[in-house]
Amino acid sequence: MTSPELYHLPVMLQECLEGLNIRSDGIYVDVTFGGGGHSKAILERLGENGRLIAFDQDPDAKKNSLPFADDKRFTFIEANFRNIKKYLRLYGIKKVDGILADFGISSHQIDEPTRGFSTRFEGDLDMRMNQKSDVSALTIINEYPEAKLHKILGMYGEVKNAKTLASGIISSRINAPIKTTGEFKAVLDKFAPKFKEFKYYAQVFQAIRIEVNQELVVIQEFLEQVPDLLKDTESRVVIMTFHSLEDRLVKNYIKAGNFKGEMDRDIVFGTITKPLEGITRKPIEASPDELSSNNRSRSAKLRVAKVMS
Repeated sequence: MTSPELYHLPVMLQECLEGLNIRSDGIYVDVTFGGGGHSKAILERLGENGRLIAFDQDPDAKKNSLPFADDKRFTFIEANFRNIKKYLRLYGIKKVDGILADFGISSHQIDEPTRGFSTRFEGDLDMRMNQKSDVSALTIINEYPEAKLHKILGMYGEVKNAKTLASGIISSRINAPIKTTGEFKAVLDKFAPKFKEFKYYAQVFQAIRIEVNQELVVIQEFLEQVPDLLKDTESRVVIMTFHSLEDRLVKNYIKAGNFKGEMDRDIVFGTITKPLEGITRKPIEASPDELSSNNRSRSAKLRVAKVMS
């Protein structure tokens, strides 16, 4: 079993803990357990009557939860957090004091070649966070029609030549299936801007990964459940994002109560109707010290919100 520190070094750990506004006897939820770094720190701040519920669908994360198994305050749920309300109610929980979500892919997932997340390693085209899922990167790259490939490459990867690339993928897979990350990168090389190949790989891999795991849909479904779960105005939701597509959804929902960011004002009083209120006007970013020691923190944005009073 990989240690939490090696599996996934928690980004902005202290900022997350401060944002949660932890009560020693409160109920907290870590919806992205990963290596357990955030969960461990939350448990250290809870008293004997506190409780922590952790979600993760990755089998490696379940293994990382084993050292916590003897702690009666801790419960691990092997499931996607898109179903947070349903699973909490199965455990008799209707309201919580805080929710933490770290949407970043773990260092372990990136560095494990067999998972197919990284552009740096040769591996099977997989990218599934839930290894039981029927849809993998292999499915998308080899079975999706051209129009659908074009759409996800443009929307989720913001690939400028998405239409041309989609056509190129279709042409390449006619002769033989594209099975590995190396074979896929060989296709991408034909369409990548000169001297910007690595950025291009990252954009395309991000698009495929988001589609495989339905990441943006999951975030929307999760956010819509959060206001009903927070106990009171002292309760907090703390959300860390790692790219603009995620952050835009979170920012808009906190700002306007919808994912387009369109303000819905009360006709009579002119007040904005929304379920959450941001604690800070701008997202929190990593300190200079953390930026120098943890490369993953560069793109992280942390937003904290509470229910409207």
